[in-house]
Amino acid sequence: MAPRFARLLRDSRAALFTMLGVLAVIWAVQVANWLDDYRLSYEYGMSSGRLDELPDLLTMPFLHFGWDHIEANSWPLFAFGFLAAYRGIRRFLLATALIVVSSGLTVWWFERPDAVTAGASGVVYGYFGYVVLRGIFDRNPLDTVIGVVVAALYSYLLLGVLPSAQGVSWLGHLGGLAGGLLGAWLLRDRRPRRAPDTPAAAGPGTAPGSPGTAPGSPASALLKELDDLGI
Repeated sequence: MAPRFARLLRDSRAALFTMLGVLAVIWAVQVANWLDDYRLSYEYGMSSGRLDELPDLLTMPFLHFGWDHIEANSWPLFAFGFLAAYRGIRRFLLATALIVVSSGLTVWWFERPDAVTAGASGVVYGYFGYVVLRGIFDRNPLDTVIGVVVAALYSYLLLGVLPSAQGVSWLGHLGGLAGGLLGAWLLRDRRPRRAPDTPAAAGPGTAPGSPGTAPGSPASALLKELDDLGI
């Protein structure tokens, strides 16, 4: 097994258990919250404008206002969270912290004072933005492909950051998305890229003028990434 593939497998396993643990905590909090008639959401959700409310930006993502609310957030939180974490938990945790703070501060600064905001959707939007741009900033062909696919399949989520979005905290979504995009840039891989390998001699299918994949092209880089992972 290639060392890079073994590391990817180890990191993917850690990402899986991390996200399962996060969901377990969120659902356990939901049960306690439901039994208490959702008082936790109103007491520890985010309200704007008061300094004593700022710590609630840390509790806001764990609280929801109903079963439909938590069900709608759970699947995208797990999927995007796993994709954000599968290449390393340390960067994932730093990105998560940035997203939580960015989403919470946006709500705290701009939301009307009589509103209480809770839910993990701001984090969902942050992971979405992080996954879409991470491969581009890291110059990682595989992550770039994943980002393009995620953007194509879930581009409708961007409607949730518009002021016209009804029944949701579009400010929390917008702040989370901004945090994810910023995190993809701040936490990018700054290591110098290796020069593409140059074949010693042209083999079958690689002779000048024959069809093939040009060294250094995006397709060549993606094939090399997959080959390094043992795929």
